[in-house]
Amino acid sequence: MSLSKLNKIDKEKGAIFNSHIDGKEFILSPEESIRIQKGLNSDIVMVMDECPKKTDDFNIISKSLELSNYWAARSKKAFGINEEKGLFGIVQGGLFNELRIKSIEELKKIDFDGYAIGGLAVGETQKEMFNVLDGIKNHMPEDKPRYLMGVGTPSDILGAVKRGVDMFDCVLPTRSGRTGLAFTWNGRINIRNSKYQYDNEPIDKDCKNFNLCKYSKNYLNHLFNTNEILASMLLTLHNINFYQELMSSIRDNIEKGTFDHFHDLYIDKL
Repeated sequence: MSLSKLNKIDKEKGAIFNSHIDGKEFILSPEESIRIQKGLNSDIVMVMDECPKKTDDFNIISKSLELSNYWAARSKKAFGINEEKGLFGIVQGGLFNELRIKSIEELKKIDFDGYAIGGLAVGETQKEMFNVLDGIKNHMPEDKPRYLMGVGTPSDILGAVKRGVDMFDCVLPTRSGRTGLAFTWNGRINIRNSKYQYDNEPIDKDCKNFNLCKYSKNYLNHLFNTNEILASMLLTLHNINFYQELMSSIRDNIEKGTFDHFHDLYIDKL
């Protein structure tokens, strides 16, 4: 999707790219995608799919879904059998519940080790994303992990877990850390803001897994505003630490049977 201006899609060949340097053609087929991931020794391998841009055009999403399912079957064949690795199918269908369910049913016929949910966090609102998850949660296999791709904010994660999602990936903790945005148990902080120039408190006294409390807000504010690379390093580390604590707390509350209370306590704060 992000390279749509540099590629064209062919059902049989795959995604065809042209180099921005010399125009040389590169073809990424489902089989080549699997070969590359195997070469990287990936523990979890993803099928090749098409992730279209957000659109209300049912026909565009339906046609894209058919292509993704065709590529999913080819990816499964290319992957073969490997008990030490996992191959995940990717559920597509845009914001259309009937297409999402159709995607799930087709992928279950192929049979994967886990099921990813793609085509979200591409411009839709959080409410729209949660509506999609509500619509498919009872159709996803109960005995396989569920992975929401490219998500997201702490509140996105809380809402998605409430709707049955197990796994996530996102650049947000690191990208935000590099630009001065910190995630804390009391909400987000833009450490570049001038109000932190004289604030000697740590970013988040409640973070315990990796103690960064010795770095005060005013010190980090100074580092960012003088363009010191240490600023990005420390805030990135803080955000990764916070996300790890968030996931750990989610697991603890699920085990204790208190997740709903935990969700309600933080969903609007984070």
